[in-house]
Amino acid sequence: MIFRNRIAICLLLTVLAIPVAGHSQGHPNLIMTKAGVEEIRAELGRVPLFDATVENVREEVDAEIEMGIDTPIPKDFSGGYTHQRHKQNFLIAQKAGVLFQILEDEKYAIYLRDMLFQYEAMYKDLPVHPQERSYARGKLFWQCLNDSNWLVYMSQAYDSIYEWLSPEERTRLEENLFRPFADFISVENPQFFNRVHNHSTWGNAAVGMIGLVMGDDELVQRALYGLQDDGLEAGAKDNDGGLIKVAGQKVGFLANIDEPFSPDGYYTEGPYYQRYAMYPFLVFAQGLHNVKPELKIFEYKDGVLLNAVNALLNLSDADGEFFPLNDGQKGMSYHAREVVTAVEVAYHMGGRDPQLLSIAEKQGQVLLDDSGFSVALDIRDGKAQPFVKSSINLSDGADGKQGGVAVLRQGNEDLALVFKYSAQGLSHGHYDKLSFSLYEKGDEILQDYGLSRFVNIEQKGGGNYLKENTTWAKQTIAHNTITQNETSHFDGKYETGSQHHSELHFFDSSNAEIQVASAMETNAYPETEMRRTMALIKHKNFEKPYLLDIFKLSSIKENQYDLPFYFMGQVMQVNFELDSSSTLSALGERNGYQHLYVEGEGKPTSDNSKFLWMDNRRFYTLTSVTSDSDQLLFTRIGANDPEFNLRRDAALMIRRKQAKDTVFASVVEAHGSYSPVSEFAVNSNSNISELKVVYDNRYYTAVSIEDLQGSTSIFILSNTDASATKEHEIEFDDRVYHWKGPYHYSVE
Repeated sequence: MIFRNRIAICLLLTVLAIPVAGHSQGHPNLIMTKAGVEEIRAELGRVPLFDATVENVREEVDAEIEMGIDTPIPKDFSGGYTHQRHKQNFLIAQKAGVLFQILEDEKYAIYLRDMLFQYEAMYKDLPVHPQERSYARGKLFWQCLNDSNWLVYMSQAYDSIYEWLSPEERTRLEENLFRPFADFISVENPQFFNRVHNHSTWGNAAVGMIGLVMGDDELVQRALYGLQDDGLEAGAKDNDGGLIKVAGQKVGFLANIDEPFSPDGYYTEGPYYQRYAMYPFLVFAQGLHNVKPELKIFEYKDGVLLNAVNALLNLSDADGEFFPLNDGQKGMSYHAREVVTAVEVAYHMGGRDPQLLSIAEKQGQVLLDDSGFSVALDIRDGKAQPFVKSSINLSDGADGKQGGVAVLRQGNEDLALVFKYSAQGLSHGHYDKLSFSLYEKGDEILQDYGLSRFVNIEQKGGGNYLKENTTWAKQTIAHNTITQNETSHFDGKYETGSQHHSELHFFDSSNAEIQVASAMETNAYPETEMRRTMALIKHKNFEKPYLLDIFKLSSIKENQYDLPFYFMGQVMQVNFELDSSSTLSALGERNGYQHLYVEGEGKPTSDNSKFLWMDNRRFYTLTSVTSDSDQLLFTRIGANDPEFNLRRDAALMIRRKQAKDTVFASVVEAHGSYSPVSEFAVNSNSNISELKVVYDNRYYTAVSIEDLQGSTSIFILSNTDASATKEHEIEFDDRVYHWKGPYHYSVE
């Protein structure tokens, strides 16, 4: 028995003596390597973009050193001083670390060491944050998410001075700061750590990265696979209504790669949060690649982390700003620091795609690490090629079978259509099945509202999500899609919406003259089927490409259907009777309708209702097939908004009552321009003479578009069979149409 115990003790000591694979390689070993640092030092002064970044970062860090270190007792929400100060500290600490490695100037190591020991002295007795809003309160910040941000960056900082510190200093930092910090955001907050969500990705990466630096394999395994026994009950929710735990769901970093990413690299929460999550995904992956190469992390799930960078860049407009799908702040672009990291890691660890270099050139900065140096070196050597964005269809869901997002582009993004037919998108999803937005050269023509939040602006709810994000931004009527009976899709219930997704009917971008995306939704409303087909069409008689929108609805009972078009700009002209309101009142009482003022009410006076508006000195016309029973409502956001949290944006809404089966057919033209200098308006009128639904039944829908030059275009859609090889034949207007595939388009 004694002999067995001695063997067990010897084996245990042997196991404990084995470091994390690669730990013996020395430091730095996360985003920088010893070999990489030597190469950087050898080329310093001969790589312009890298050298310029070094100089900019040095000026920034030197200014912070001159100010001194401040680690205030936490008390504020986002945007408040203590929040911003601790955020600035972790950003500067990471930069000080890389400067120490590159320049070998000990003042950066001293500054970083002193900052870490101020945190070590504070953290031992630090209570949870006094603000109680979060489902997982942090210590330095109001939520564990921001605490995890801190540890992700501080892990890199610690890695950069690890070998410069004495063993005693490392022990003190690890025992009093880093290990307790990692335990707090994981073991003590399983509702934060053990889920599939961008929050947890940051938590997983934070615990895993400090584990790699410390050589603590238990922390690394905890990060990769989650807590095995978290004590959580399935069905718990966070403050946004998102599920914290789903029965039987895998957790940890690898699960957060498996579940939210489709094989195409689309992240189910949408591009705004994909941008945010790509940083922890890629910096932790880079550390795993360096320390645990046997994991082959960049090959995991067929290399989806690298695919995701390409997908993310394709979800941006001509100016590089990400489409605000789901919860997304407008203006977020590929200039964000997280995307700088994503582009450079993808280039360094992927196939060295020269198109990524042109994005890095536009970003105007590089990371001061191995990947940033690779990018700067190859830019110097003239290897950059333009990043070409074309039409793309990105699937959603872990297996790519839960809907998706289609982006149709004509020309050099002269016109870009974003068509959303995806899954719910976790807690950041909106109830907007088959919605769309439209852009011309980076400018919004028909917009998606995005989120209702002023990120990190303390005066607006502490920089957090506002209640209007739920009462307005997530609701169906806030989007360019159908709302039935003034009720949001899935009745606005997260649990219901999360069980369903729209289905792709077909996507075809093979023809430069006409590109089409078509999808269907059968679960948003009981016993109602929605099909939407959108096509970007080039025609010689039109100055620019135009959008054809066919929205077909089928129901077993009569409903009211509302289809808004949230336009940007100034109303120019309408061709229908319109009464503007002398007093403003809300359109409804709930589901977002309570936030819409009615500014004008109109009645169609012909089979085509036309609306002309101008924005950014360009003209746009919406032509819609209407009947005399339709209502045309000009609405404006802002009702029941006493704190002015919502933008005062406008829409034209087509309301159709007492309809079972119906088709909304519309065309959006971009045309002409106006010069305030010459005061000339050029091509300011629509080129459409008549738009008609000429055939419609369960199996086929046909639309004709006659232009002012007398040419007629025919678009016929197969509603039930999207096979590329299926042959079709129908007859209407004394003509027989025969074609193969899901649609027919011809010009007569």
